[in-house]
Amino acid sequence: MNILITEIPDLLIIEPKVFEDERGYFIESYNENKFREAGLNFKFVQDNESKSGYGVVRGLHYQLEPFSQAKLIRVLIGKIYDVVVDLRENSPAFGKWLGFEISAKNRRQILIPRGFAHGFSVLSETTVFLYKCDNFYNPKADRGINYADSKLGIDWKIDPINMIISAKDKVHPSFEKAEKNFIYTRI
Repeated sequence: MNILITEIPDLLIIEPKVFEDERGYFIESYNENKFREAGLNFKFVQDNESKSGYGVVRGLHYQLEPFSQAKLIRVLIGKIYDVVVDLRENSPAFGKWLGFEISAKNRRQILIPRGFAHGFSVLSETTVFLYKCDNFYNPKADRGINYADSKLGIDWKIDPINMIISAKDKVHPSFEKAEKNFIYTRI
C-alpha cells in the first residue's frame, strides 16, 4: 500500500496494491496489520455502503465528540468528487477543505480522521460508495454543514441545476454557525 500525504494534517490518500491479470483483479482493501505498521492505529467497527446517481450531493456530515468517526472511504462502482473540511480547532488547516476524485478505476481510498466534515458528489451515472468507520452511528451526535456555504466555496464539480440534495442537507447551517467540538492533536 502506498500512503500519500495531503495539505491537511492527518488526512491521507491510500493507494492499495492491485494485482491484475486476464481474470480481473484482486485488491487487499484493508489490512489492520499493514495499517498499524504504517502508524495508522484505527479500529474500524462499522461498514456503510450507499448507491447514488449522477448529480447527487451528500454532505457535509460529521458526528460530535465523543461520537466522532474516522472513515476509510472508497468507490466500488463509478466516480465521485470527495470533499473533506477540517473542523479541528487549532489545526493549521481549520476551516479548509480539500476535494479528491475517487473512482473504481483509480481505486484510491481516503483516510479521514476524526474531526472532519465529509461529503461527496456523484460524477458518474451510478456510484456505489463504501466506507469503514471507527465509531458507531449516533443520531443524537449527527451534525452537518451546508454544502453551499459561501465562505467555504466548495466546487462540487456538478452544475447546481443538476444537483440532487436531500431536504436534510439543504438546511444544514453554515460553517461559522455549525456546532463543532473538535481540538487538533497530532495523530
